[in-house]
Amino acid sequence: MGEIIVSSFITLDGVVQAPGGPEEDTSGGFRYGGWTFPYFDDFLGGVMTEQMSRPFDLLLGRRTYEIFAGYWPDHNEEGEALNKARKYVASHSPLQTEWSNSVLLKGNVVEEIKKLKAQEGPQLQVLGSGNLVQTLLKHDLVDELWLMIFPITLGTGKRLFAEGTIPAAFTLQDLKKSPRGVIVAYYRRGGGVETGSF
Repeated sequence: MGEIIVSSFITLDGVVQAPGGPEEDTSGGFRYGGWTFPYFDDFLGGVMTEQMSRPFDLLLGRRTYEIFAGYWPDHNEEGEALNKARKYVASHSPLQTEWSNSVLLKGNVVEEIKKLKAQEGPQLQVLGSGNLVQTLLKHDLVDELWLMIFPITLGTGKRLFAEGTIPAAFTLQDLKKSPRGVIVAYYRRGGGVETGSF
C-alpha cells in the first residue's frame, strides 16, 4: 500500500505559502515569500536528505510540479532522488509533463489517488502542493505528517489546515529540534478525536 506522507514547512500560525522565495507565490498579496531562508542550516539539510533516502514517489499539485520541473532536472547532483522518482500530478487544467517519470492524474483526482494508495509501491511524498493537501486532508487520505515548524508567525497566507480539514487524531512518532529553533515533528494518523470534561 502506497502510504501518503505530507512533508511541509509551516509557521507557528500554520502558514505554508511560499516558503522558498519572494516570487514563489504572491497570490493574495503575500509579502513574506522565502520565510524559511534565515533558519535553514546543515541540520535541516540533513533532515531532508534523510527523508529522501528511502524509496518514494511524488504526489504533487500543478503549481509545485511546475516549480520543481523548472529547477530540478538541471540540478541532478542535489536532486537525483526527485528526478528518479515517479511524479504523479494532480491538475484541473492542461499540463505539460515533460519532467522524466511524470504521470498526469486524469478524471476524479480523489479516486485516482485512492487507487494509488491501494497499489503495492513506495510511499507517496507530497511536497508543497497546498491545494492538493487540502483535498487529501478533507478525504482522510494522509497517513503521516512530516512538519518542519518554524519559530515565526506571519498572520496572513495560505494555511496547511484550512476549511474542510476533517477532525482527526495523530500520534507523535519522532521529534527533533534544529539549532535555530525549527521543530521537526513526525506524526502518524491515529483514530478519531476524543473529548471529555474536567
